[in-house]
Amino acid sequence: MANTRVAVDVGGTFTDICIMDETTGAIRIEKTASTPDDPMRAIMNGIDQAGIDLSDVSMFSHGTTVATNALITRNLPRAAMVCTEGFRDVVEIRRANKEDLWDTYKDVAKPYIPRRDRLTVRERVSAEGEVLIGLDEDDAYRVAGILKKRGVAAIAVCFMNSYVNGANEQRMRDILKEVMPDVPVSISSQIMPEIFEHERFSTTMANAVVSPVVVDYVARLSDKLADGGYARELLLLHTGGGVMTTKAVRDFAARLAGSGIAAGAIASRFIGNLCGYPNTIGFDMGGTSTDVSVSYQGEPRMTKDWYIEYGFPIRFPSIEVLTIGAGGGSLAWRDEGGSLRNGPQSAGADPGPACYRNGNEIATNTDANVVLGRLGTSLAGGKITLDPQLAEDAVRRSVAEPFGMELHEAAEAIVRVANANMGNAVRLLSISRGYDPRDFALCAFGGAGALHGAAVARELSIPTVIVPPNPGVTSALGCLLVDIQHDFSDSFMRPADGTDPAEIEAAFQRIEGEARDQLAREGVEPKDMMLQRTVEMMYQGQWRSLEVSVPSKIVDTAELVQAFHEEHAREYSYSRKDAPVSLFRVAVKAVGIVPKAEPARTEPETYTPEAAQHRKVWFDGTAHDAAMYERETLTAGATFRGPAIVEQLDSTTVVPPGMTAEVDAYMNILIHTKA
Repeated sequence: MANTRVAVDVGGTFTDICIMDETTGAIRIEKTASTPDDPMRAIMNGIDQAGIDLSDVSMFSHGTTVATNALITRNLPRAAMVCTEGFRDVVEIRRANKEDLWDTYKDVAKPYIPRRDRLTVRERVSAEGEVLIGLDEDDAYRVAGILKKRGVAAIAVCFMNSYVNGANEQRMRDILKEVMPDVPVSISSQIMPEIFEHERFSTTMANAVVSPVVVDYVARLSDKLADGGYARELLLLHTGGGVMTTKAVRDFAARLAGSGIAAGAIASRFIGNLCGYPNTIGFDMGGTSTDVSVSYQGEPRMTKDWYIEYGFPIRFPSIEVLTIGAGGGSLAWRDEGGSLRNGPQSAGADPGPACYRNGNEIATNTDANVVLGRLGTSLAGGKITLDPQLAEDAVRRSVAEPFGMELHEAAEAIVRVANANMGNAVRLLSISRGYDPRDFALCAFGGAGALHGAAVARELSIPTVIVPPNPGVTSALGCLLVDIQHDFSDSFMRPADGTDPAEIEAAFQRIEGEARDQLAREGVEPKDMMLQRTVEMMYQGQWRSLEVSVPSKIVDTAELVQAFHEEHAREYSYSRKDAPVSLFRVAVKAVGIVPKAEPARTEPETYTPEAAQHRKVWFDGTAHDAAMYERETLTAGATFRGPAIVEQLDSTTVVPPGMTAEVDAYMNILIHTKA
């Protein structure tokens, strides 16, 4: 009987595998080196190393970087775009803005589809959805013939105002499929039926260009797993916080862009809820970057304003994750004004920190932590040994001598700058979004999250830090905790006052019908379908909207308006209850529930563990005698006081002086920042 669940998260350096026994809830992990040229090789290597019999696997979930890397590197097949006559340059003009307004030398990246491959046809739909000019089919066949000769691998069809009436786009797709039956075609009225041409065109363009890459990868991986005995559906994690089947990937490939970072946000929300903290801040610190996310009242904060490259938004609903260049390999350097900086430049995996012995001579966060005694001289179970002398030399050369500091003072300065950078990232996703960090727990994971989490929490007055049992593979754990999920939406631009609730209800029922059909095609039983309604609203005259949850049946628009005022007050600290409100968009999140196994739980018995050894560790300019614990020896109920260090295979947890820690029933370490 298949009773094993496997989740795989592919990172830049390591591929992490999380294996859960459905019967006992026991979790074990496996790490293997990533293979950037073909991520599938690392996955299969990891499966072999872990001794997994694929015929015993009941669920295989995968967070992939294939779509993200394809867009970042622009290693993309040739694709084309078909637009309304006169509008081929919408994605070139964009919003006519720049990421850095004052940098006159930095240009915005070029569109994923060059101008010569953006062709036009004669057609026109009015803003009200009336077909003013039907699709000129002679023109359409001419364009299809040109694209066939060019051998394009994918096509995006983006017509003006198709979000209210996609008939012309659908006919264009039919003609393209008739001429080129094997070429995937993405139409904007299906991909993102919303107003704002650039955002709609850009999302559809991104979906088209990654489709051949993603579909090929998913098909090959599915076949490889099937050859090994896996008999179920391969599930792919997407940025909205759910998974897609291979069937859905064919239509919405760009939803997999940013897949990996969403897994960590999902896991931190789950772990927080497990520990009794519905408000959590995910703090995923790795070798080169830190990802920050927020979950409020048990739900992740979502956004549609995200992109892989600035200027080309991908407007699928996504878990909001802020990524900054701060990790174990981030370099310490002196700027032109004489100030100490940390990152975003990184030593990466090769050559890595100076203490890795691979030739780097510039101090990194890892080197600073080694100098301070917070990090031992062995990582990954002895696979990597660190040279403390090289770490000291790098810190002395890069920071201590240039700034006239003592060695340990310089190392602490490096760490403090890194913590300040990460603290600012947390502020951006909490305080600037209307959340008080003191109402949250910080879930620290990733290879270096537990090393810095307590210090970042103390800076922001966050009362509790949660360190999960296997911080280095927490993102892979997130892949085990998701349901099949799709997002459906439709423009619905009306004044709230005077709109018939029955009209809103009819719009929702139409979308819900599409949602149920999609889930049914993926094999989800009606009893496992869950539909969540939201409506986006704004004060009249605004163009930015806020999303509000709505009841299962709408009988009065006054309730929606009141909910909008309350959400506006929470987000922006004010509301205008006398101002008229407009409806903007109706949306449905369609969830196909996937049965989940709960991690193993042990009844805690309070005790003070015996330290394996003691080590000199520096905090605030003073050397402290810190107790050292091995994570594998701690059991539920263990309580201890800092300064303390907990070491394990994939991470090191630091409990600074004055803080207390306890191990809960699920083997999470809870660090209380106030004694």
